Amino acid sequence: MDLFLIYLDKHSSTLLLVASLLGFSLVIRYGFAPKILELFRRVKGVKISVELLYQPLSNLSIPVFSMFITPILSLPTQFNAVFQHMMQIWLIGALAWLLIRILVLFKELILGQYQLDAKDNLKARQISTQLLMIERVVNAVILLIAGSIILMSFDKAREIGFSLLASAGIAGIILGLAAQRSLATLFAGIQLAITQPIRIDDVVIVEHEWGWIEEITLTFVVVRIWDQRRLVLPITYFIEHPFQNWTRKRADLLGTVYLYVDYKMPLDDLRTELDRIVKESPLWDGRVAKIQVTNATEKSVELRALVSAENASNAWDLRCLVREDLLTYIQRHFPESLPRIRLDRGFPEQGESNV
Repeated sequence: MDLFLIYLDKHSSTLLLVASLLGFSLVIRYGFAPKILELFRRVKGVKISVELLYQPLSNLSIPVFSMFITPILSLPTQFNAVFQHMMQIWLIGALAWLLIRILVLFKELILGQYQLDAKDNLKARQISTQLLMIERVVNAVILLIAGSIILMSFDKAREIGFSLLASAGIAGIILGLAAQRSLATLFAGIQLAITQPIRIDDVVIVEHEWGWIEEITLTFVVVRIWDQRRLVLPITYFIEHPFQNWTRKRADLLGTVYLYVDYKMPLDDLRTELDRIVKESPLWDGRVAKIQVTNATEKSVELRALVSAENASNAWDLRCLVREDLLTYIQRHFPESLPRIRLDRGFPEQGESNV
């Protein structure tokens, strides 16, 4: 018991400091932050996740409060120097964390004014992609600056930094060569955010695969293939290689269905059947539905059914539906008009006829 009292007497300032910092942090986390930030839960009708700021503010309060309490306490000189340095690093890290979370809230506020699940979500996807890329770039800059400031707070690191600045020419060349691909990737990400050849949820065909843009980072893009596979491509791919983007300006598409029939096929009946099929289907957007003769050979006639849908998924399903129903219609009502091969046995004799 005596040893414990002696320890408390010897380290009373340190223990008081630790208790004060923990107590103040808990007050900020569970008292001040929830009550104040709850006032900003809704901004312009958009629900904001203000709870994201509770933890960063609680961590930020520790080094801030230590600035006011340490001069009052009689801390050992050596301990005080180490503690002050630790609080500086803590302050930089907490500020960086808070800035990153604030950026997330701004993104929520802007995206909350758009509907990504709407039928015509082109503008929403544009804004979402731009904000995503800006957030990634700004986060990287914040972490880079915070890490640099923390390193420069150490004397040894500062000396190395000054020596590198003194030989900036050689160091710049070496670093430039070493980071060439990394910088190219970073600039490709920035260019992608500005020019937007692709956006989140765009329908694309890349590497002979059809899918949707699922994720865009500073270094790679994830494409969700139609069969649930994921195609991961470097972000520079979309700057350096050609690809198809089916939703660059609009989401609606035209779908084609090719049929090969005999010359006997009555086209008017087939066009009437196509009109009936699309009008009964919710996949059709009401714009285009027609059949055209696109080719004729010695064996068959090539027909192209052209139908429209409001997005790529509906267009694919509608094409499959039209192809199946038209084939069924021909089989039931005009089986003689299916493709066939004719054999000519020469000119018939009198009284005979060609078969």
